Amino acid sequence: MSILTHSPAWLALQSHQSVITQQHLRELFQQDPQRFEKFSLIFNNILMDYAKHPINHETVDLLLKLAHQQKLKDWIARMFCGDKINSTEQRAVLHIALRGDQSIMVDGADVLPDVKRVLKQMERFSIAIQSGERRGYTGKMFTDIVNIGIGGSDLGPVMVTEALKPYWLKGISPHFVSNVDGTQLAGILRQLDPATTLFVIASKTFTTQETLTNAHSAREWFLSQGGNEKDIAHHFVAVSTNRAAVEKFGIDPDNMFEFWDWVGGRYSLWSAIGLPIALTVGMDHFYSLLAGAKAMDQHFATAPFEKNLPVMLGLIGIWHINFFGTASHVVLPYDQSLHRFPAYLQQLEMESNGKRTTRTGEVADYATGSVVWGKPGTNGQHAFYQLLHQGTQTVSADFLAPCQSHNPMGEHHRMLLANFFAQTEALMTGKNEQEVRAELETQGMPAESVAQLLPHKIFPGNRPTTSILFRKLDPQTLGSLIAMYEHKVFVQSVIWNINPFDQWGVELGKQLAGKILAELGHRDPVISHDSSTNGLINYFKANQ
Repeated sequence: MSILTHSPAWLALQSHQSVITQQHLRELFQQDPQRFEKFSLIFNNILMDYAKHPINHETVDLLLKLAHQQKLKDWIARMFCGDKINSTEQRAVLHIALRGDQSIMVDGADVLPDVKRVLKQMERFSIAIQSGERRGYTGKMFTDIVNIGIGGSDLGPVMVTEALKPYWLKGISPHFVSNVDGTQLAGILRQLDPATTLFVIASKTFTTQETLTNAHSAREWFLSQGGNEKDIAHHFVAVSTNRAAVEKFGIDPDNMFEFWDWVGGRYSLWSAIGLPIALTVGMDHFYSLLAGAKAMDQHFATAPFEKNLPVMLGLIGIWHINFFGTASHVVLPYDQSLHRFPAYLQQLEMESNGKRTTRTGEVADYATGSVVWGKPGTNGQHAFYQLLHQGTQTVSADFLAPCQSHNPMGEHHRMLLANFFAQTEALMTGKNEQEVRAELETQGMPAESVAQLLPHKIFPGNRPTTSILFRKLDPQTLGSLIAMYEHKVFVQSVIWNINPFDQWGVELGKQLAGKILAELGHRDPVISHDSSTNGLINYFKANQ
């Protein structure tokens, strides 16, 4: 067994879990009517209620001891001062610098001037597009922005842009292409006029296979629809560090927006990768997004752990994943604007902490993450909530909702929030046999029918949920929410002693795909793989 699972704090939590698991959440609330006051936190306009978890004060104390044992405070300080905590790639981890205003030294140089320079470049460019100072090759103003990227170069910008739809500037429509399946790109291009379309190619190395394939197809479409080679420089910009490849593509290097190797892809929306956000909602709102994240950064770095939203969110996750064996976590935003938020968190958490090897090279003998998924609001209630309430496995859940809607219509928002509150209560309390029996008998149902229906209407309850309420989904609040989850992931990585900032797990499939791509270029049967892969490839060749 590992040092972690033999450690005093870990063993104490194991012992405590065997005691607290004997009590139903319903009982914990009956014993202590002040649970909400004790187990909720407020940061600015964000309320986080974690009272509906199998915890008491002893649980929290033991989780905090685990955090101190794993030197969480030291790791936070190391990240904020620019230490190369991405150990496998020997890189600093400074997405915090993208929204900060403090000097941070990396390899003897202060990163802040470069951050500010690129932000100013984004600001000038956004203003030029939005004002009409920069126009398309026919002199028309740009009306459509197409971001071509994948992974963090797509999920972050598309999630934020969708979430901030009430702030979209008039006359600008964003589009996002990530899938190398040509169906996505073709469907978007059919809607567009090349004379009023701006393409943003987001690839740090400008070699990402899927992104470059889509970019070259967009380039060919543009040239086939009336644009000339010289017009490429007006209609294509790059977020990259590969100047030579960008120029070869035909993009003016003055319209190459830089970011750095200390910015991980899934943490990059705060950088020039966020250019489509700025183009869609305006740079003022992009700055507000950064300000919200910066405020959460400061809270994370300075607040006592027991008052610290990301720390407590991360530790509660550790409690469920490692001591209750909870392997599935669902994110449920009761706000249609956040419909891409679960997918964004899915990448953030699963790509960061989905590791089996510790920082020191040992194979972990404990879980290092859960399956993250989700869907907005009441739609999920009519889909998968059945499993949440009465399924055989426990799924932990985060519920998120705004107190104020951007689109107030009659009773809509109150109805939405009524469901939000009801679902967390129902998951916690459930409905026992005595309550179900009384309900059915009150309806006048015959005893035989009651006996038959009774087991089907029992809800075990005791299902853990965290509720996150915020005043309104504005850019600053969104920035704080995203940063809160970023830091939650970091907290858990420190406890598990893993590096959350690399992603070697995505490499093998890419390497094999390159080899197979060459094999798909000819019609000869393939025999170089296992029988299953050979059979699949050859069936495709026969039927393409």
